[in-house]
Amino acid sequence: MPARPLPAAPAPPASFAPVSARLQAAYLPGGPTLPPGRPETLLAGLIRTILGQQNTRAAAARQYAALRENYPRWEAALIDGPDGIEATLKGAGGGLHRSKARHIHALLGALDATAGLSLEGLRDLPDAAARAHLEALPGVGRHTASLTLLFDLRRPAMPVEGNLDRLARRLEWVPGGWTAARVERWFDAVTPRTWAARAALHVAGVRHGREVCTARHPRCDTCVLSDLCPSAALLGPR
Repeated sequence: MPARPLPAAPAPPASFAPVSARLQAAYLPGGPTLPPGRPETLLAGLIRTILGQQNTRAAAARQYAALRENYPRWEAALIDGPDGIEATLKGAGGGLHRSKARHIHALLGALDATAGLSLEGLRDLPDAAARAHLEALPGVGRHTASLTLLFDLRRPAMPVEGNLDRLARRLEWVPGGWTAARVERWFDAVTPRTWAARAALHVAGVRHGREVCTARHPRCDTCVLSDLCPSAALLGPR
């Protein structure tokens, strides 16, 4: 029986390219760059990303700084255990101390049981293998793996969080009933598969969602996309 042909990738909507270009012009006129102060090692970058889950950027930065001060080597955090890590995170402020502490300790334990406390071997793996390795680790889902691939390995991953998801729905790029996972797969299929295009759309889209296209009371009157957005007439000022 002949193999069933793979489904064709969906064509991006007509407004996809102009929206991407306007967002980059508004928020990243010099083009995308790696975030400043990103940790040098992949393990440190992954832990920093885990701390950022459901946390403010400032709180995650404080928690990461506290971890590094208390544990100059990750072996010390592994020995101290989840309770010690939790106390460190709690002292720095921010939420979800217990769950993050247990995720980090489980991550360190899993690495220690295999190749040691390092992820540097991922640099030599192709994208799919690096993603599979990351998603097999405790506390690492698709979104966390995508952020690590994009910002620490500089691979063309396409992380999609709430701001980009909301933007796609308001622009009517995707049906309202789609799950967040399906929206992420859609972005991955239609966004040019280059690091620059994906980093620009992610960073500019997140900034746009935080500053203009907010969940409540979006500032449609100042939005650079208002003439392209079917939702602007409904959500804008009366």
